[in-house]
Amino acid sequence: MSTRNEYGGSLPVGNVQALASNNSGETPPLRYLRPELHSEEVLLDESLQIPTIDMRKLMLDDDGEMEKLHFACKDWGFFQLINHGAEDEVIEKMKMDIQEFFKLPLEKKNVYAQPQNSIEGYGQAFVVSEDQKLDWGDMLFLVPLPPSQRSMRLWPENPTSFRETLDKYSSELHRVSLNLMKLMAKNLGVNPDKFASMFEDGRQGIRMNYYPPCEHADKVIGLTPHSDASGLTLLVQVNEVQGLQVKKNGKWIPIKPVPDALLVNIGDIMEIICNGEYKSMEHRAVVNSEKERLSIAAFHGPNQMTMIGPLPDLLKENSAKYKTTSYEEFLRFFVTRKLDGKSLLGAMKLAD
Repeated sequence: MSTRNEYGGSLPVGNVQALASNNSGETPPLRYLRPELHSEEVLLDESLQIPTIDMRKLMLDDDGEMEKLHFACKDWGFFQLINHGAEDEVIEKMKMDIQEFFKLPLEKKNVYAQPQNSIEGYGQAFVVSEDQKLDWGDMLFLVPLPPSQRSMRLWPENPTSFRETLDKYSSELHRVSLNLMKLMAKNLGVNPDKFASMFEDGRQGIRMNYYPPCEHADKVIGLTPHSDASGLTLLVQVNEVQGLQVKKNGKWIPIKPVPDALLVNIGDIMEIICNGEYKSMEHRAVVNSEKERLSIAAFHGPNQMTMIGPLPDLLKENSAKYKTTSYEEFLRFFVTRKLDGKSLLGAMKLAD
């Protein structure tokens, strides 16, 4: 069985937080400039927002809320989850600890720098060539689940509470994700326990993002447009700075976070398993000209032995739209290529 580090890593590039602090007012280096941003339409109509779903109503089998969930997964691939049941204290402590980590001097953060050929640790991801355009952001990426896959030397010990906080945060969000998957299975007409069992001992990766401010914010991108290679992603906004945008009907829609909600999105694995019934959506992170932005994304995938392909129960009336491959191969394919819209999912599609 492969170890986590055999999936591949990212080429080392300069620290963006340090670059931003030393580059005040100047145009960012060429590799960060994205001229294509000027030709892309951003919808400024705030009335168009992703659906808000109430977990408390879902857990009471509220038919109307279940219909809203089904629509959100089919039409948007994104929703804001309120009354989600994750402990508020745990989420707030996680926010505090990651802010403290990113405030550390660079040399102290670099103690947890990504080892060669690994996506885990402090640095950047998906840099696969020396001439590739770069994102205006740094990250700390860790794999808390399954516990046997933890690389503890990359888990910060500064702040001192970080490891315990991340352990609790990981458990809370994993529990919420399994509850959501069972509810989605009901809507899809498949056995909820059987569906969720694929993810019970699954792989959870947590990406903690730091996007420094940039006076030329309209020329850089915090995170390249992409869809997530997960089953479900649960995102928490750490501070009040907005930046997430979702692409719908060819236009970018800025997301206004609902206070205390978890932002949930369908990943590529879920789209494949559902044979396209639920859709992963392309999204990106833009940068603020004055303030830093922080977020925490928890990616929930299946267990390592799962085959990634359309569920047989969903193929009784429709033919398969996607290939079937091992989760290991899927992960390896994902981490060794640059982010590029929904190209990963495109490579998994079967010819019509």
